[in-house]
Amino acid sequence: MKPDCVFCKIVAGKSLAEIDYEDDEVLAFKDLYPKAPVHLLIIPNRHIESIATLEEDDLSVIGHCFLVAKRLGEAKGVAERGYRVNCHCGPEGGQVIYHLHYHLLAGKPS
Repeated sequence: MKPDCVFCKIVAGKSLAEIDYEDDEVLAFKDLYPKAPVHLLIIPNRHIESIATLEEDDLSVIGHCFLVAKRLGEAKGVAERGYRVNCHCGPEGGQVIYHLHYHLLAGKPS
């Protein structure tokens, strides 16, 4: 856990979030500023700054994040119509919070 990371604080239960999914490796919660009717953030519980800092040991949790995205798409009833999973990397890639996270967006065309 990185003490100044807002997502690490959510994982630790020190900041509030509307959680939709949680297990030992991954947490998913509603985005505070949704860009679609369904907008969830899927994060590894362990602090990983961004795609740019990924290492071989991170492969398992990254794959797990995508399986969680699949399950959430099904649970939210958007799997058949479709959804997007986006990830921003670095300042020019639009990353604002430096804890790796995936946006699951659905409910309107992109």
